[in-house]
Amino acid sequence: MKHFGLLLIAVLAVSALVLPLVYFSIDNKEEKSDDFFFGVTYGQDTVEGAELLIDKVQNITNVFVIDSWPISNNKTALDSICNYAAGKNLSFFVYFFSLYSESWQRDWVTSAAQIWGDKFLGVYLRDEPGGRQIELNETVPSASNSGDAAAAFVQNLSSYWSMQFLKKEGIPVVTSDFALYWYDYKAGFDVIFAQLGWNNSRPLQIAQCRGAALEEGKDWGTIITWTYQQPPYIASGPETYQDMLASYDAGAKYILVFNYPQDPPTNQYGILADGHFLAMQQFWDYSKTHPRIPSEKRAEAAFVFPKNYGWGMRNGNDSIWGLWSPDDPSLEGWPLVIGRSLKILLDRYVIKLDVIFDGGGIDPSKLYSKVYMWNQTIT
Repeated sequence: MKHFGLLLIAVLAVSALVLPLVYFSIDNKEEKSDDFFFGVTYGQDTVEGAELLIDKVQNITNVFVIDSWPISNNKTALDSICNYAAGKNLSFFVYFFSLYSESWQRDWVTSAAQIWGDKFLGVYLRDEPGGRQIELNETVPSASNSGDAAAAFVQNLSSYWSMQFLKKEGIPVVTSDFALYWYDYKAGFDVIFAQLGWNNSRPLQIAQCRGAALEEGKDWGTIITWTYQQPPYIASGPETYQDMLASYDAGAKYILVFNYPQDPPTNQYGILADGHFLAMQQFWDYSKTHPRIPSEKRAEAAFVFPKNYGWGMRNGNDSIWGLWSPDDPSLEGWPLVIGRSLKILLDRYVIKLDVIFDGGGIDPSKLYSKVYMWNQTIT
């Protein structure tokens, strides 16, 4: 499997740096441009810090994500930030780890739409359910085969008390992830934000998330997140700008910039520096002068994975369902075949490729000009 690891590293190296941009021409003047949301997350723990960030981005964004466990457990602070965001004409999501222990939180989410109208977009529930399975075996600690793992993952995630409550109340449920997107959607999430960070392949993350969203009839987005484990934590302004453009050109409905620790303490805006705010301004201006129309957001080609195939795909050694290594004999060489095909197709299509699954709810031949199967020879 050593060659396979080098192969996937090559995929990452090509696409995790600067992406070739795909600009779309708008010839059909009668088709209305589509809506999209662009904004930042707030993970700190004070009302004052949230208001400061809102003031900074209010004219270059239209969505604010309150991604703070302390705030989501403090009704007074949460109400204050939501009122402030809505007053600045920003829509917002609110993070909750669980709605089980605090009764006021259940009352809060059911009344939020009445209080703030369509400014309240929904609940950001937990985080990285697929990624945590790949890395920690958190949702499915054991399974006899991929089919059992897929069924158990969807069942366990969909049976979370908070998920069931939100679905019953008709409240949109979103989260971010870096793996197993299709199964996140099947478990009940309405929107997944694909994480663009570290040295992960941007086109590959987009291909998985967009393909899964299309198969499940859901919306999707991206979140530009961690690149380093130490300051500056996030990529530079110009690099994040490239991720914004790639996400927009790929058709993401939501494009978010992650912002969390206040380090160094002198930076009042968390990890975001002047260069990041400049990139956000440039992207906001770009989106106004380059409107998208829905017919231009679809990929040209689809790569069809085996049914129930839960591979992390970040590199050649990433696990399958967090339970099996890529060189497990029971997989009969599948990761090697798929890895080779992925490299060829990502080089060929970049952000115009979707990854979908065999046995999904769509006929790919009706949606894509070219369809490739995982087990065919691709040259």
